[in-house]
Amino acid sequence: MNLASYADLAVDLVNTRRDQEDDLRDLEGLRALLSQRPHLGGRIAHRELDAMRALREQLRAIIVAAARGDEDDAVERLNTLLIHHPVHPQLARHNGQGWHLHFNESGSIPDRYAARTAMGLAAEIAAEGVGRFGLCGAEGCGRVFLDTTANRSRRYCCGRCAGRAGVTAACSPIAPRVTVPARESGQ
Repeated sequence: MNLASYADLAVDLVNTRRDQEDDLRDLEGLRALLSQRPHLGGRIAHRELDAMRALREQLRAIIVAAARGDEDDAVERLNTLLIHHPVHPQLARHNGQGWHLHFNESGSIPDRYAARTAMGLAAEIAAEGVGRFGLCGAEGCGRVFLDTTANRSRRYCCGRCAGRAGVTAACSPIAPRVTVPARESGQ
């Protein structure tokens, strides 16, 4: 079981909302989000959409607190989420693999999504601290990310924002030049 991929679920959900854009404006948007993780799919209705939007705000608050270095607030919010969405692990084997952990597939889509993301975020914070979470440094972006660079140097959600920030800084007569590490440019 790769708990880091469950932390990525949190980032994916949070980033469905940017300024005036909302990828979860309708059921098709939720289906698109879930299409990347078939094990989290199923029949969805407006109540799941509403629950996923609420979960998105809870996860954003956790990640923003972590990105700002407010470890106590991030952990308190995350512990609340863990209590409300307990994880039920079970052993499974399939596809020629030996026994390994899976999370139980019962519960609503938002409950399963919340339990997995909470476990992923908890594992990430326990292993690496809150310093791996970030808010994009590009003006007006607002996306969040999980910094997986060895030296924790990531400042932008993607290469596009890094490039845009570099161009803006280079064109401004008073702004310092922004240097984007080579490792980050492909993100």
